[in-house]
Amino acid sequence: MSGIFKAYDIRGIYPTDINADIAYAIGRAYITFTGAKKVVIGRDMRPHSQQLFEGLSKGITDQGADVIDLGLSSTPQSYFANGTLKADGSVMITASHNPGEWNGFKLCKADAVPISGATGIMDIQKIVEERSWQDVPVKGSISTYDITGEYGAFLRSFAKLDRKLKVVVDYANAMGLYEIAGITDLFDIVPMYDVMDGTFPNHEANPLKTDTLDAIRAKVKEVNADFGAAFDGDADRCGFIDDQGEIIPMDLFTALIAQDILSRGPATILYDLRSSRAVKECIEENGGKAIQCRVGHAFIKNQMRENDAVFAGELSGHYYFKQNFTAESQGLAMIMLANLICAKNLPLHRLISPLKKYFSSGEINSKVADVAPILQEIKARYADGHMFELDGISSEYDNWWFNVRSSNTEPLLRLIVEADTRELMEAKRDELLAIIRK
Repeated sequence: MSGIFKAYDIRGIYPTDINADIAYAIGRAYITFTGAKKVVIGRDMRPHSQQLFEGLSKGITDQGADVIDLGLSSTPQSYFANGTLKADGSVMITASHNPGEWNGFKLCKADAVPISGATGIMDIQKIVEERSWQDVPVKGSISTYDITGEYGAFLRSFAKLDRKLKVVVDYANAMGLYEIAGITDLFDIVPMYDVMDGTFPNHEANPLKTDTLDAIRAKVKEVNADFGAAFDGDADRCGFIDDQGEIIPMDLFTALIAQDILSRGPATILYDLRSSRAVKECIEENGGKAIQCRVGHAFIKNQMRENDAVFAGELSGHYYFKQNFTAESQGLAMIMLANLICAKNLPLHRLISPLKKYFSSGEINSKVADVAPILQEIKARYADGHMFELDGISSEYDNWWFNVRSSNTEPLLRLIVEADTRELMEAKRDELLAIIRK
């Protein structure tokens, strides 16, 4: 059972790793750890999410807390409900982009503050394993609540559209159908895979795997759409496609959204330290304060709160908004992209083109036996650059930079290199990989 408790969530294969009995124990442990009295629970469309809800909610109510059952919802909707309903916490039942046999839980405290491995998941694991909860004399209750209308109204309040844009949406048979249910009438939607099916019959719901985007790229060109949006399984990530069928790099998408946000006035915006230098430059050119952030939603959300940031973008396609309780909202990302296209009155590829001024290796994974000596050698070799250790090792030079960091879950080093020219990027990439893989 210990293998299901991860750095950012609880996740495993149903029913061997995770099932209703384990969900029950997690419910009791979650309340024991948090002391929550009122908990919001949402769930995705996987065939076993209902069974997990039943086990989890019984554990929570047996521990004396009340459950607000959202029914089917996207993960961003569950965050919105957590804050809007002034709950003490929330649990989203989902395995996100994992295949259909997987399931799990994303845990939050009040105001959608995430519980990560470092801030409670390991404590909850210990309580589960030791079954160290106390029986309580009064059990909690379960009520239902439909947050869909309020979430839709929240999204619509940001729209500044002067026309209906044609948008191809790949729902991946998953929770994107709920994420944007309240705003579809603002667009001319061309839907793909819009029947919910937790077995994911068409493709894996993971826009980071670019082959899953082949169909939507072709459809955008076929119907002459303004852009495309491809959701992951629980709709807390999205991959966007420009009007020419090209994938928008997720760091450059951060710069696009920043332009719409900063049109309302100066603000602080965080960007994933793996992002192109063009992102920082764009934020600052538009009057914003740009701050680098480390990788991982729990870290980013905490850093947003510390810096009173209104928005943050991550290279994995997570986009975080202060207005949604410092959490993801892909519906809001879609609205803000449409706002920008309408305001600039330019096709999307023209808006992205000025941001494509540097050359990136993308993130390259290498399996290594021993991380520490490799990182020490890299630190010594590149100490002449502007070096910092926000997340792994980064070093910046006038015409190139790199970041190398360890995986949280595997014996991997992840490298990304960007430079002013392709030749320099490739030379520095190969130079660093020679150290990592020797």
